[in-house]
Amino acid sequence: MNNLETLLEKYLIFCQTKKRLDSKTLKAYRIDLHQFQLKVPSQEISQIDSDVLENYIASLHEKYKPKTVKRKIAALKAFFHYLEYKEFIDRNPFNRVHVKFREPTILPKTIPLQVVETFLSTIYTYRTNATTDYQQKNALRDIAVIELLFATGIRISELCSLKSLNVDLYEKTILIYGKGAKERKIQIGNDDVINILAEYKKNFITIIRSCNYFFVNQSGRPLSDQSVRRMINKYTSLAAIELHITPHMFRHTFATSLLEADVDIRYIQEILGHSSINVTEIYTHVAMSKQRNILTTKHPRKDFSI
Repeated sequence: MNNLETLLEKYLIFCQTKKRLDSKTLKAYRIDLHQFQLKVPSQEISQIDSDVLENYIASLHEKYKPKTVKRKIAALKAFFHYLEYKEFIDRNPFNRVHVKFREPTILPKTIPLQVVETFLSTIYTYRTNATTDYQQKNALRDIAVIELLFATGIRISELCSLKSLNVDLYEKTILIYGKGAKERKIQIGNDDVINILAEYKKNFITIIRSCNYFFVNQSGRPLSDQSVRRMINKYTSLAAIELHITPHMFRHTFATSLLEADVDIRYIQEILGHSSINVTEIYTHVAMSKQRNILTTKHPRKDFSI
């Protein structure tokens, strides 16, 4: 019996075991597809035709922004492609659905460089004035977190999942496993950042070794993205910065700053992990040399006075 709920579960298992999708993508697929299941008039897959799909898509447009609708449609399309591939359906009803809508261009939000400098100075000052060892250690970790976010442009998820063995302070590199398990190595081009990371590691080494993650809290657990967001809000308030700052804005600021410094967009894409670039060993060395030069000479952190 081709019950919609049963087929959805089969597909989600397929996504996990065969497509090897990460947990966040699987969670989004589950939410989007179960939403579809609850909204359609029939639970029998053979009764779901192009009219049902068009009506459902129309209802999405009434409730969600274009970017969200686009994501939900993509999940649904992938599901029906699976059904066709596994021959649960004879014809894919999406083949008769014309989906085209204009998604507004939303420019990435960046942080003015003077605000970044003020933000960092506030954390350094907070650490200097801290009256307890606990406050001093937390401030040291917070400095290390923000310095690395801004120095490399990594995603907050990448920062929180960074393993200690993938941080090489001698070679001044971090190894990142990004979206889709894509691996990339990023050079840290500023010695002040390396020094603060080394100091942080020295102070937290026992906890780091016990949980194997580089960024940890004083309870012995890996740092969560919510902890980083709360930390950013704390120092934004202390610095009397009116701008609402998110972790991803450091990534946007990183990329924009390099682009404005005339760094080739292809290098920025590679550093950010936006594209899949297959390189041989000889070209890996060349790329790392170029990264080292870019992030040492072009990154605006070198001009800060803290």
